[in-house]
Amino acid sequence: MDGLDERLRAFRESTMMSQAKFAIEIGSSQSAINQFENNQSEPNCTIILQYADYFNVSMDYIYGRTDKTEGMTYEFKPKFDTDNEQFKQFIEMCFNPKSPLNGKLKQSLFDMIKEDDN
Repeated sequence: MDGLDERLRAFRESTMMSQAKFAIEIGSSQSAINQFENNQSEPNCTIILQYADYFNVSMDYIYGRTDKTEGMTYEFKPKFDTDNEQFKQFIEMCFNPKSPLNGKLKQSLFDMIKEDDN
């Protein structure tokens, strides 16, 4: 992955830790850390999660998807086309038509979705 090796190296170097000591901290091996930092091997998700937890950053930041350390996934708001007939049918299927609150619950859902679109 482009630049991942550089980011991983920069994280470790920011702590002034050797590869061996850092490997112990995250439950890996010195040779694995060396391979990650030299772009010879790509770490699995578990190792990336260990980096994220250790440095208190998001996985999106580690992967270079954002320059904000807290990540971008928390800002994501999906867009819904409330005029889409299939979407309306889906909402209809989600609620029990015999419930006295059925109409109110569906309307609340549509109202919440419309608020996110703004």
